[in-house]
Amino acid sequence: MPELPEVEALKDFLTDHLVGHEIVRVLPVAISVLKTYDPPVTALEGREVTAVHRHGKFLDLRTDGGPHLVTHLARGGWLQWKDRLPDGAPRPGKGPLALRVALETGAGFDLTEAGTQKRLAVYVVRDPQEVPGVARLGPDPLADDFDEERFARLLAGERRQIKGALRDQSLIAGVGNAYSDEILHAAKMSPFKLAASLTPRETRTLYEALRTTLTEAVARSRGLAAGRLKAEKKGGLRVHGRTGEPCPVCGDTIREVSFSDSSLQYCPTCQTGGKPLADRRLSRLLK
Repeated sequence: MPELPEVEALKDFLTDHLVGHEIVRVLPVAISVLKTYDPPVTALEGREVTAVHRHGKFLDLRTDGGPHLVTHLARGGWLQWKDRLPDGAPRPGKGPLALRVALETGAGFDLTEAGTQKRLAVYVVRDPQEVPGVARLGPDPLADDFDEERFARLLAGERRQIKGALRDQSLIAGVGNAYSDEILHAAKMSPFKLAASLTPRETRTLYEALRTTLTEAVARSRGLAAGRLKAEKKGGLRVHGRTGEPCPVCGDTIREVSFSDSSLQYCPTCQTGGKPLADRRLSRLLK
């Protein structure tokens, strides 16, 4: 799933390629991708893109005097830029193509989704706050006013494990499964630790790991073409998705805890005092 760094890079890429250009066609290929119907997608046609914004993991294309095109790529979605779109309208079918946006130049982009779980979402709205997922977002962790004190207030009273708290979009916007693993590894903290139990020193360490991990990931992704962002993300991860590999910090074997629809990775030596974590359902360390 694209998270804050990749969506930030997509925002920058689209700003360079879309702003100042006119949308001439918006072609939904998979009907399930559209989550709104008023205004219709045709309300975007004939309008100039004036800005591209990011709200957490949401991309927001603003048009001149018209609606916004807001999209959430979800787990299997992606944006594919094309300097020249194929001629003719795409045919609905079983392929990954979900929606196409064409510019007056002949360029444009496709929104695609791999897999059988169709969660890619597109909204055409007058205001991004009309999108439920945007309206309930917590603060952006890279915002100038997101300081350590604000972070500490968010965690105060949180009885959840820190892994789940970091992934909660209503608490902090933009962090998902992969970067929460990376942040916790950088902070040398167990993903099962209760958020409310953090000491002031641990809170400071976690805050610094959060900001540093995301800032460095954004820096690695900035300036890359949309098609290279997935490879950059995977190559930059130190523990997530690397079960069985040596930890780049201490050399211990990276381990995994599986859930029904996802998994987390961590280093026992760096994060849990050398003890492997039990199955998530047990919510405790193995003795």
